[in-house]
Amino acid sequence: MRVAGYIATVTNASDEKTTPLRHLEKWTDWLCDEWVGPFSAAVAFVLAYCLVQIVVMTFSSHVAGTGVGVDDSEQLMAMRFLAAGYGSSQPPLYTWLGILTASLVGTGIFALKIVKYTLMAGALIACFAAVRRLGYSNRAATAAMFGLLLFPQIVWEMQHALTHSVAVFCFSSLLLLALVEVQKRRSTVAYALLGLVTAAAMLSKYNIVIFIASLFIAALSLRETREAIFDRRFLISVIVAILACLPTFYWSLTHLGDLLAHSAGLGVAEGASAARTASRGILGLGNAILNFAGLPVAVFAVAFFLARKKPTLSSGLGPWPEKLLWRAIGFAVVITLAVVLAGGITQFRDRWMLPVFVLLPAALAIRLDTMGERGRKTQATIVFVGAVIAILVLPVSWYMHLRGGDNRGSIVRMDYASLHRQLAADGPVGTVVSSWFWIGNLRLVDPDLVVLDDEIPDFASSIREPAVLVLADDEEPASVIFDRIATAGYVMDTVHRSIAVPELLANKPTTRQVTITRLHKIAAQ
Repeated sequence: MRVAGYIATVTNASDEKTTPLRHLEKWTDWLCDEWVGPFSAAVAFVLAYCLVQIVVMTFSSHVAGTGVGVDDSEQLMAMRFLAAGYGSSQPPLYTWLGILTASLVGTGIFALKIVKYTLMAGALIACFAAVRRLGYSNRAATAAMFGLLLFPQIVWEMQHALTHSVAVFCFSSLLLLALVEVQKRRSTVAYALLGLVTAAAMLSKYNIVIFIASLFIAALSLRETREAIFDRRFLISVIVAILACLPTFYWSLTHLGDLLAHSAGLGVAEGASAARTASRGILGLGNAILNFAGLPVAVFAVAFFLARKKPTLSSGLGPWPEKLLWRAIGFAVVITLAVVLAGGITQFRDRWMLPVFVLLPAALAIRLDTMGERGRKTQATIVFVGAVIAILVLPVSWYMHLRGGDNRGSIVRMDYASLHRQLAADGPVGTVVSSWFWIGNLRLVDPDLVVLDDEIPDFASSIREPAVLVLADDEEPASVIFDRIATAGYVMDTVHRSIAVPELLANKPTTRQVTITRLHKIAAQ
């Protein structure tokens, strides 16, 4: 009896230990296989997640009175007017979406977050839909979608920074879905949508041309998709894409200085010789690839290892959809390497690898779909890890949204309502000029205000008097904005005023010194 009791106790203890694990497994299975109304549970999770972020970030900023970070403040400056281009070496689509949203809900953080999280949700759901449309399981589509959340640049960096890269994320996924629809349906509408999505991709960020080229080259390399590309209705896609991009292409040709404003950030030909430049470029590219794709590849590998005891099926070459994705990734790597070597590029940012590896989770997820129970177990692990990371990021993203970071990130905490009151103390202000686009936050206080930095195209014609120059302890040299002011036909007042702007959410009362001066139009001779 004692032995039986002991065994029963041990068994119960074991059950108690494994109960939480079983709940987690059931939750993961729910995400992979169940539905919430008309939506897959995984899609419902993504929609709920993005909605929570929009609401919490908007509400918390309203209560705390804080501003937004560098990328969003730049958008606030540009969202004032509709144009074919806005400078900063970036195409205009993200700004257009911001203008459209602001026209519906007003200029503010709410509009900024709607744009960002709508694009993020669109990217994730489009990836899910593309995998399902290709004929793979709901579990594979869910693993592909949550696999994207293993990229730190997506699950973390996009949530507290970045704008145009978010558009790249969305429209690369949508472009894959549009191509799949063309292959499946071969209708005039499908070809027109392919052209429209291609144009949207081109207008999101220029480095997405690598993704577009690699995807279409991969499609041409396969009989199943080559037939769709060679269909005469593909001309509809080409015409739609060209017409949609034409205004921005023309603007770019007539504003080459604005288009190439940030080309120095590529570190072109910084090596002492061609060989050294090439080696630095290859090493830099390899480091960027490792930083971008290292974590998701490692998680997939560990998940596959943990499922090693599960039975598996033959893992031979998959059907054409799998080949399409792997070839697109391979061509993207080759094209990127060719651009690096031909252009002498030596400096990289991790997020620039997004167009190269955005298809990687989908390719791995559908490969696992051919591996029986071992593949299913691995897919479930990917879904679980991706979902947990996304949930853990939530409170940290709220903290960063309100407090920003150090150095330039501290612009979030400035009291822009106080700054606006002090600017208008000597009279109304129509335009605020600064050496850096942190000042775009002032449009959160006064949406009608014109805010300019030295990168805004058509600087002179944009000034609406009375105008004032605002300078803080920025890293950007003030001499550039001085030149723009002089070229525009304005001079600075001889009287400069220094004001103290409070910093919100500081541990102790803190202020930031800002220098302001009025601008005056030079009388025509």
